[in-house]
Amino acid sequence: YKGGAPMMIDLVGGQVNVMFVSAPQAIPQVKAGRIKALAIGAARRIPQLPDTPTVAETLPGFAAQSWVGMLVPAGTPEEIVARLNAEATKALADPGVRGKLDAQGFDVVGSTPEEFLAFARAESEKWAKVIRDYNIRVE
Repeated sequence: YKGGAPMMIDLVGGQVNVMFVSAPQAIPQVKAGRIKALAIGAARRIPQLPDTPTVAETLPGFAAQSWVGMLVPAGTPEEIVARLNAEATKALADPGVRGKLDAQGFDVVGSTPEEFLAFARAESEKWAKVIRDYNIRVE
């Protein structure tokens, strides 16, 4: 799919039977009764769907969740990166912003650029191994 919206339309419309979608995308559809949440891919249950188990409750160690990061072009001056990070961190600490993100199912984790880079690299390595181990190919 070329985005979450067409994917959700096909799930709600019955063109597909099951799929993984992000919590912010799924929660409104679940609450409206258009789809049923079978499991949460994150490591722990989410407050917005407290009765929905995690995949890890059946398959220990499983953790797969979508994530969002702020990115800039390579070569962006460090002072600009630092300023963007400081402003984003401040915005994410604002109770109004935080409340809206929490309500939508985002698990807000603000961090430093270095921590985010380490996280992104670890995710890339984890999923590259899955792709190699199971010989996954694009069709």
